[in-house]
Amino acid sequence: MRMLLSSDDLAAGLDRLAAQVRAAYGQGPLTVVGVLTGSIVVVADLIRQLEGPVQVSMVWASSYRGPATRPGELKLRLDFLPDLTGRHVLVVDDIFDTGLTLHALLAELGRRGAASIRSLVLLRKLGRSEVAIEPDFVGFDIPDEFVVGFGLDCDGAWRHLPYLAVLDEAEIAAARAPASQDADGRG
Repeated sequence: MRMLLSSDDLAAGLDRLAAQVRAAYGQGPLTVVGVLTGSIVVVADLIRQLEGPVQVSMVWASSYRGPATRPGELKLRLDFLPDLTGRHVLVVDDIFDTGLTLHALLAELGRRGAASIRSLVLLRKLGRSEVAIEPDFVGFDIPDEFVVGFGLDCDGAWRHLPYLAVLDEAEIAAARAPASQDADGRG
């Protein structure tokens, strides 16, 4: 595993993003909609730096299942959204890869009567976008590599890392191999 962004890099990036969001929204009411599960760390760190009344909600979106490293069919769960009518909404996601998730979410939320909708992503993967939109706020541009940490995972693992790391193909395969030993290291 190779470190791509340190915890200090990520903290500085979130400070910058929070300043941009504060400049855009001031102290007015804001509804932050995080995309589960990858955005939980970003949402938690971001909202603590915002001012004014901030409402937080989460949606579930997934196109990666099991061993996939490329997106498949997008599934959305918007059951827990509050009434967005007349609200200023900021959609927060961990990564803008193909852009299909953000594109679908913005379209769906746009049908719910929000006064405005903007998007924030911690990471934008270069050379992968398949849509004509771009996020309004971007923390970091990164190369087309498989990254984990700071909320991003590989089959549910490594979300807890306080930094962003790149996994190579061998590390991805090893992470997905069935466990052959007990927790104490014996077979």
